[in-house]
Amino acid sequence: MKEELIDRKIAVLAGGLSSEREISLKSGMAVFNALKDGGYNVWLIDADLEVALKLSSLQPDVVLTALHGGWGENGSIQGMLEVMGIAYTGSGVLASALAMDKVMCKYLFSRAGLSVPEFEIVAFDAMRDSIEAICRKTRLAVPFPWIIKPAEEGSSVGVSIVKHEADYARALREAFNYGSKAILEKFIKGKEIQIGIVNGTVLGGVEVRPSGEFYDYKSKYTSGMTNYILPPEVSHETYDKIAAISKSAYDCLGCKGAARVDTILSEDNQVYVLEVNTVPGMTETSLLPKIAESSGMSFLSLLEQMLTDAAIRKNAQLAAAAL
Repeated sequence: MKEELIDRKIAVLAGGLSSEREISLKSGMAVFNALKDGGYNVWLIDADLEVALKLSSLQPDVVLTALHGGWGENGSIQGMLEVMGIAYTGSGVLASALAMDKVMCKYLFSRAGLSVPEFEIVAFDAMRDSIEAICRKTRLAVPFPWIIKPAEEGSSVGVSIVKHEADYARALREAFNYGSKAILEKFIKGKEIQIGIVNGTVLGGVEVRPSGEFYDYKSKYTSGMTNYILPPEVSHETYDKIAAISKSAYDCLGCKGAARVDTILSEDNQVYVLEVNTVPGMTETSLLPKIAESSGMSFLSLLEQMLTDAAIRKNAQLAAAAL
């Protein structure tokens, strides 16, 4: 048991109201059970509209956020915890908001010199636009296939691959089910390699090989749908390059604690940054726990690292405020 966490009251926030609620509940339960079995004083809280009241009643010393998508991941819950003065795991308000906004991420990554797939922003105003009109005026200057994704969703929710003109309108409608802004992106054929970072240190990486055409929601959360290669089957030089680029993406957004950086290694050996996940999944098929285990770190040790970092950062904030 970590000395910094002895006698601390730990709350695990899970559930929430986003499209990823069920996955978040699975993550939260896995985290809760591991901490409970490890002897910690831990509570599981379903982060519904009364989450602030629940936290005020419990008065935890530290919160581990296992919320995926929506206000659980976009900086909103982090801002609430800041106002309440509660230590919490993961990135702060700004980094969380930036990471969740795929459009802003692409601009920031590009400015930092990181490669991203060629893209266009597609906006939808139901009072003014039609899907057909958007299809006519918004194009990529590259041939199919394309990827269309909501601008502010995770777990590949609402993501489609567009192979033909006939697929375009259908894919847009799917993406716009999750917001008024979507990203039209060049499909990069290559190896999907994801890098785990904890408290600023690269733990390792995993190559994901889905049975489908890309790593979609079904591939992520259905056992047997994806092969996980640890470590990735690339040269040491290439892995080091991917790890360095991933760390740059993490730093570019100002991330803290645990995060997962998703990249594509193209067939011509170029590394493209896709996104940074500031609240990585913690289910039985989730990638960060797999990466940690491959590096020799148990699931419980991973959670302890996350919680310890949160407690230390809060103590530093309090010490600075007292000066």
